[in-house]
Amino acid sequence: MTNFKTRIIVVPAVLLAEIVGIAVAYQFFATVNCSETGAQAGCELLRSLVARSIVSLAALGFYFWARPEAYSRLLHLGRARKPPARWVWGAHLIGVGLILLPLIVGGARNMTGEFYYALIPWLSGLALAGATGVALAAPLGVWRDWLRMERFRPLPILFMAIVIPDVANNLLPLWSWQALTGFTFDAVVAVLFVFASGVYADPGTYIIGTESFRVHISSQCSGLEGITLVTVFIGFYWFLFRRDLHFIRFWLIMLPLGLLLSWILNVVRIASLVMIGTHISPEIAVKGFHSYAGWLFFTVLAVFLLFVAQVMPWIHRHSSSPSLKIPLREDWFAARIIPFVAFMVVGILTSAISVHPDLAYPLTTVVLLLTLAYFRRQYWHLISGVDPVAIAGGILVGTAWIVFQPPPSATDAALATTLNGLGATVLTLWIISRLIGTMLLVPVVEELFFRGYLLGRLDTGGRTGQIFAVVASSALFAVLHGRWIEAFVAGVILALIMIRRGRLGDAILAHVVANSLIAVWALATGTLTAI
Repeated sequence: MTNFKTRIIVVPAVLLAEIVGIAVAYQFFATVNCSETGAQAGCELLRSLVARSIVSLAALGFYFWARPEAYSRLLHLGRARKPPARWVWGAHLIGVGLILLPLIVGGARNMTGEFYYALIPWLSGLALAGATGVALAAPLGVWRDWLRMERFRPLPILFMAIVIPDVANNLLPLWSWQALTGFTFDAVVAVLFVFASGVYADPGTYIIGTESFRVHISSQCSGLEGITLVTVFIGFYWFLFRRDLHFIRFWLIMLPLGLLLSWILNVVRIASLVMIGTHISPEIAVKGFHSYAGWLFFTVLAVFLLFVAQVMPWIHRHSSSPSLKIPLREDWFAARIIPFVAFMVVGILTSAISVHPDLAYPLTTVVLLLTLAYFRRQYWHLISGVDPVAIAGGILVGTAWIVFQPPPSATDAALATTLNGLGATVLTLWIISRLIGTMLLVPVVEELFFRGYLLGRLDTGGRTGQIFAVVASSALFAVLHGRWIEAFVAGVILALIMIRRGRLGDAILAHVVANSLIAVWALATGTLTAI
């Protein structure tokens, strides 16, 4: 039986990775102008679900951290129940697929005119993925009994977290406070004059930037939205720990500190936006950094304020503070999933900060090395000798991948040009990190998740259930790799190799052989983008 203590942590981590991945996919590959859809309020509500979901997960985690006894009750209830049925995982994956369906079917495009048609898969996918996501973390009966034991106190907290974006939006009249906008504008100008040249600033229109990239500091950018969110967060913290805190001391320290840091981070965010748009890419600045930096900075600030509140005894009635330590190193369930989650998260981050995410591959290599090293004790049993069938299967997959290699895309050509412009030392380091990642780390991470975890999780029993598991896991493997037909066939072959002897090590070996063959071919032909 899956360790419930691990599942209640790992499943939300997977859900968070899914949320961020879906958001980034639609942010970069689809355009939807809510004002032109004819349903602006509904469109903006859908768009805000990403922030609401992330804040809700954080609020629930914060509640557990603040009330360890509540977490213990949930663990006690969950241990007595069986893990969710495999069909729940299948239904959840179908829900995620429905959310992505409009993007997968039509590709990158402006979807404004298709908004009403896309609503059906979006809403049905959200409902299915959301409901099953909750059930995957813990059975619905466990949540019901736990809420009763907690006297339903988490519900108003979750409600507060969900409506935080609405609280901010309802303060629009306050955002016309020109004094704060002007103060923010002047501060950004001062920062840019220190770190940039050719600064353009028009105080009358609040337009600031450089000769090649400019932004308009609207009233919403004054920093009051962040100040509002920080105030709500500090109030939330006080509400949970009010019995342990000195009221006056807490508010005298935490509120001014939070407001000041929030405003400073807002100035840094705007200045960074201009610098990224000027020196790196306007597209990254607008579609990547501008879209996510606000919530990222707010999260960093919230974590910092938590740290300050915990290490400052002067504001506490006593020195003790809640703590929660959940060991994961020895858990096989976590060892198969967390490396893949780390792989997805670092991929999302590199996509947000670079036009060519592959340039940041050394970061991916380091993250995967550290993650796999953390769980290294769980992997020794996978080394079970050399299987000739696995080697043959890997050669077959690698050869087919090379034979059906499509012509280089415009993105590949741009990446190749950038790589050719790197110095010899930097290029060598990039190639080494890419080879280590492609030939060794990625095969291990992907096989741990797709064949080691997902294949078994989707298997409902019997020959039909096994076939469904092979097809479903291979389809998801194909979505990850882009080349759907070749990747699907490769996924099926790797799944069959795994099933043949019931050894995950065989699938890993086959994947290593396939990727190594592709890497050697790429080096021999000078096609570095294919590594």
